[in-house]
Amino acid sequence: MSRRHPSLRAAFVGIALSALALTGCASGAAPSGDETSAPAGEGYITPGKLTFATGEPAYFPYVIDDDPASGEGFEAAIAYAVADELGFAPEDVEWVRTTFEAAIAPGPKTFDANIQQYSITEERKKNVDFSSPYYAASQAVVAIEGSAAEGITTIDGLKDIVLGAMVGSTSAQTIEEVVQPNVAAQLYNSNEDAKAALEAGQIDGLVLDLPTAFYATGVYIDNSFIVGELPTGGIPDEWGIVLAKDSPLTAKVSAAVDALRENGTLDEITAKWLGEGAGVTQLK
Repeated sequence: MSRRHPSLRAAFVGIALSALALTGCASGAAPSGDETSAPAGEGYITPGKLTFATGEPAYFPYVIDDDPASGEGFEAAIAYAVADELGFAPEDVEWVRTTFEAAIAPGPKTFDANIQQYSITEERKKNVDFSSPYYAASQAVVAIEGSAAEGITTIDGLKDIVLGAMVGSTSAQTIEEVVQPNVAAQLYNSNEDAKAALEAGQIDGLVLDLPTAFYATGVYIDNSFIVGELPTGGIPDEWGIVLAKDSPLTAKVSAAVDALRENGTLDEITAKWLGEGAGVTQLK
């Protein structure tokens, strides 16, 4: 009962297969309108082009096969949907790569917009602009089968085990404010470091956003399972597109995201690439 629910792996595999098999849909691939002309105006890195950035590498389910130009994957699809709203044809979207931290550091940018699961925080807003949120993520606990986390079904059960997360993340904040553990949480510079600690038995549970937890348990952490989903506890984990501080494009990108939310496109993209967390225990 405490092990990963069979439907969880089946759900993830189904999402993965659908993501790899369904191409050319309006909500999951680059728009195909040939008549769209690139908008003129100030603020773009390259006139007539929209330069998006993402991570190096970019992971499933956010980008498929590390190829954002395909329009395949949750954030790649959103990028092309935003571009379409702004009046850019697919061929006028260019991609560059950045590290996570470099993109939100002060200073000039090599991109017009950057999309790689950035939580909108007041601290980050000091250095960069954010668009309206395109996704609100919950947090979940991932563990290795046979660990101290196995069998836990409540928040109280998490209080006396060692939890880990990436420093400065919403996951770390959720541990502190929602779980309020009796044992000090272990914080790491990256999710990769936290993953290594989980596999080495240095922590009992790793807190990640739910989409990443699905990916972790389905792909890159062997013998792992999702212990359960945590309540937000008033901590919003809303993801926004990053732009340079005081960018003249911020209002335009926000308006594009808002339009996609209102016309149902964001819901369609989310349903296709992230699916629903059916079968995940709600930790209370």
